Amino acid sequence: LPIHIKTKTCLGYALVNLVTPDVALSFWKAFDGYAKWVVPSETVSKVTWGGPHQGLMALMERYRDSPVMHPAVPEACRPLVFENGRRSPFLPPRRMPRAPRTCSEEGQCWAQHGGAVWEVSRCEHSSAC
Repeated sequence: LPIHIKTKTCLGYALVNLVTPDVALSFWKAFDGYAKWVVPSETVSKVTWGGPHQGLMALMERYRDSPVMHPAVPEACRPLVFENGRRSPFLPPRRMPRAPRTCSEEGQCWAQHGGAVWEVSRCEHSSAC
């Protein structure tokens, strides 16, 4: 599940790559409309096809050079790959990913670079940074 780097809370969606059409159909039937959460919630899950990236390699390529792979991002906030229920290695970045932006409640965005913090920009949508 994607995690908000600053608050360490779930962003409310997941990217799941299923290995066959039959597995995808079973998953869809089981999770579309699911609402029996352990923690009381009015949230009802909705399953949709993702895009534009389809398939494990496309998803890994999408995230391997992403700011979420920067060394400053905690391991718990990075994408994980599982194969047959066991964790598998993620593709290493091709180059050093840029540091992720974080935003204050006032919409002030910052980027971390080598221990120093630099102001990046004003942000109109601080929860999305």
